[in-house]
Amino acid sequence: MSLLQKKLAEKIEAHRPRTRKLVKEHGNTVLGEVTVAQAIGGMRGVKSLVTDISYLDPMEGIRFRGMTIPETLAALPKPEGKEAPYVEGHIWLLLTGEIPNKEEIAEIVEEFKKRGQVPAYVYDQLRSMPRDSHPMVMFSTAILAMQRDSKFTAAYNKGLNKMTAWEPMLEDSLDLLARLPTIAAYIYRIKYQGDTTIVPDADQDMGGKFAQMMGVDAPYDELMRLYFILHSDHESGNASAHTTHLVGSTLSDAFYSLTAGMCALAGPLHGLANQEVLRWIQGVYDKLGGKVPTKEELTKFVWETLDSGQVIPGYGHAVLRKTDPRYEEQRKFCLKHLPDDEIFQVVSMLYDIVPPALEKQGKAKNPWPNVDAQSGVIQWHYGVTEYDFYTVLFGVGRAIGVLANLVWDRALGYALERPKSLTTEMLENIVAK
Repeated sequence: MSLLQKKLAEKIEAHRPRTRKLVKEHGNTVLGEVTVAQAIGGMRGVKSLVTDISYLDPMEGIRFRGMTIPETLAALPKPEGKEAPYVEGHIWLLLTGEIPNKEEIAEIVEEFKKRGQVPAYVYDQLRSMPRDSHPMVMFSTAILAMQRDSKFTAAYNKGLNKMTAWEPMLEDSLDLLARLPTIAAYIYRIKYQGDTTIVPDADQDMGGKFAQMMGVDAPYDELMRLYFILHSDHESGNASAHTTHLVGSTLSDAFYSLTAGMCALAGPLHGLANQEVLRWIQGVYDKLGGKVPTKEELTKFVWETLDSGQVIPGYGHAVLRKTDPRYEEQRKFCLKHLPDDEIFQVVSMLYDIVPPALEKQGKAKNPWPNVDAQSGVIQWHYGVTEYDFYTVLFGVGRAIGVLANLVWDRALGYALERPKSLTTEMLENIVAK
């Protein structure tokens, strides 16, 4: 049994009584009421999911296991000589709620190196697909193809013990997380780089191996360690997390469940925002003469955009009421590594211009930038200019959180998700009374 599995077993045994007590002694306690607007409008804000992996604090942003993003990045162990933490250490944190010590980080990094070999049939599957297939289709297909090797399904077919169902789910999740960066980079190389693939360096950590396979020099490895951590989780209610949880609640394995979550992430209202922001910024750049605009020129353009009824992409958030800490961490990276990048200079000016404009307009509850406001800009700077691929990068990071949640779903025996629906006539009758 690995150190991670031992640690998780301890955490799960301590946590189970808490969940059982809540259901047994307080199962009828009312948490809130659902409005007609919530029932029709996508269940926005309905308190009906439980996760300890992350929480979206309106004033502090995402808290990973109770820790803010700055606290998380400061506490996690880092590869020798590097600025950004091990992604593997972040996975340990999300699974266990603890920062790994020296022995634990060494073991999990080695564990991921051992699990990182992608089956040959996955490469065959990807090569058989038309090269104009969307990269998210290729990514999801590769994940689903690996279902044949699911340890959870094999255990279920032999007669699964509900109390230990989390163990094969953990095995599947670790296998997936170790392979996804390699799969993503392989898709990028065969689709956008003339089908010239790079053999992965098995001695690299997750962030380093991904950058090496992409063929992008340092500090791109630092960027991707940061990127995968920042995009890893966002509570349980976002579309990709909720879809993964929903499918997993049927006792589907991690491969089926994550594939469904990635299909949700591919939707324009969920995972495509970063490319939309970059497209808009480049449009501004072009319309203003293909040069870095002055602050006055950019301010005028922002107001023209707002006055025409359009939004400024990358600004505003449904929950946050301050600048997204994920944006702030990316901004720190840009200020250090690409301060002279012209598109970043536009992004930086927008940071000074847009919030006051939105506050003056009075429509936005949160006028501050979110994570998407510059994540695509950094990718563009390092030569990853293919918009459609950005959601795959998002998917590699998001898999960390949703799979950690899936392991805990099985550990705590969460039930099949089955909310009740009403007809429109029923709603009309309720309102009439």
